[in-house]
Amino acid sequence: MATYHIQHDTAYDYHSPVTQSRQILRLTPRILPWQTPVSHGIEVDPHPDHMDFLLDCFGNPLQYFTLMSDHHALSVRAHSVVNITHRHLPDPEETPSWEAVINHLRFLPDKHYLPYDFEATQFRFESNHIRLLPHIRDWALEVFTPGKPVLAALGALQARIFNEFIFDPQATTISTPVAEVFRNRRGVCQDFAHFMISCLRAIGLPARYVSGYLLTHPPAGQARLIGADASHAWVSLYIPGHGWIDSDPTNNLFPDLEHITLCWGRDFSDVSPIRGMMYGSSAHSLKTSVTVMPESEMTR
Repeated sequence: MATYHIQHDTAYDYHSPVTQSRQILRLTPRILPWQTPVSHGIEVDPHPDHMDFLLDCFGNPLQYFTLMSDHHALSVRAHSVVNITHRHLPDPEETPSWEAVINHLRFLPDKHYLPYDFEATQFRFESNHIRLLPHIRDWALEVFTPGKPVLAALGALQARIFNEFIFDPQATTISTPVAEVFRNRRGVCQDFAHFMISCLRAIGLPARYVSGYLLTHPPAGQARLIGADASHAWVSLYIPGHGWIDSDPTNNLFPDLEHITLCWGRDFSDVSPIRGMMYGSSAHSLKTSVTVMPESEMTR
């Protein structure tokens, strides 16, 4: 088991007063078979007039708050302590072929779906950031060869994205379409996750977007820098009989002890850490910082 302390700071500095702010926060780690939140807290400054704790339609925990007085700045700090245990990854050769997964979930009149199968079907379609494009489908089918076990094909797709795409924070923005990411072969974890989901859904497989954190490793002999980490994104594929299997194309690995899960949805628009509206200044500066600290380093 690994235990992590995570601190996520977000600070807005408004150029003129904001008279009212309404925000939704998705900064709370989920409870999962391999992930147990030990503690979690959120601090908002100025203190909100009202805050609600809810679950969204995907089961993600969220906080909704309103701030009704004038303010020139807004800061949100989320601090979590989370235990992570090893996940079970099935033998790829023992998973069904990718064609069998598609046929299993295919719509037929009067077909009876098992609850988990039915839930997965919503992740087969286009969404705000996901487009099902023929040229992306053809590219994906180069590794999804006929009869290939679906988990083996997923690993091959993950590796191909890792090997052919370049991590470049300057190449994209939050709204860069997947077609442009594919054309330029550049982007960040969010882009690679969106592109991989587009590949999977384009051939008929159910895939969802996962947001969270990743433990990073400082260079040998150097201390971990506070605030130097960032949010991370990866992909999850549904395999009947095995459940959801996570895949990280940015790092070409299947997540285990070093990934902390916050939320999942159809794409980034469903899991944005902070989203809302305000009345007043539209001009502002934004600073974010994330620290993922193993508990073993807390006493050093």
